[in-house]
Amino acid sequence: MATQLLFPTLVYAARLRNWRAVNARLLRECRQLRADDLAGRRWSARNYPGGYTSYGSAHRMQERSPTFAALGHALGQHVTAFTRALQLDMSGRKLTMTDCWVNIMGRGGAHGLHLHPLSTVSGTYYVATPGGAPGLKFEDPRLERFMAAPPRRRAARRSNQTWVVLPARSGEVLLFESWLRHEVTPHAGAGERVSISFNFSWF
Repeated sequence: MATQLLFPTLVYAARLRNWRAVNARLLRECRQLRADDLAGRRWSARNYPGGYTSYGSAHRMQERSPTFAALGHALGQHVTAFTRALQLDMSGRKLTMTDCWVNIMGRGGAHGLHLHPLSTVSGTYYVATPGGAPGLKFEDPRLERFMAAPPRRRAARRSNQTWVVLPARSGEVLLFESWLRHEVTPHAGAGERVSISFNFSWF
């Protein structure tokens, strides 16, 4: 065939080792942080309806908690594997976790379309994903340049779709380059969807 694949967008997904024990500790700390973080609850009331996030108050949890520091170390190994798949030239500098924050989404909570400026690799780690918990919805980065383009077929393969949702699974980490826009649609489940978001930057 003459058709070639150019400029692919890669997203990495993998399960953490011993994730059940890790998540039990993380879930306790996430809920305790919410109880203690008055500033974060106030920030969330204004900016994160239907949920709690420590993004506006405690966004470097890897520096505050040994549990989160250990998670950061484990995530770093996956980030290394992802950068190899991307074939990035990492000589001279290294990727370091700069930000790590908690998200607890209740029923009806959502997170609008956004990206992670000034970072290199970003991701999310799922701690609790009850039934009805939405996944991470990614946008084709070329979308704003589609001119006079017909819609994609409903049965188009995933690599040709305009939007792709990767399911939220407890114990799984998703990694993507920080320029890739994404969102979380409203949570339809009864339980709380708990995740940890993070950025790695190139220093």
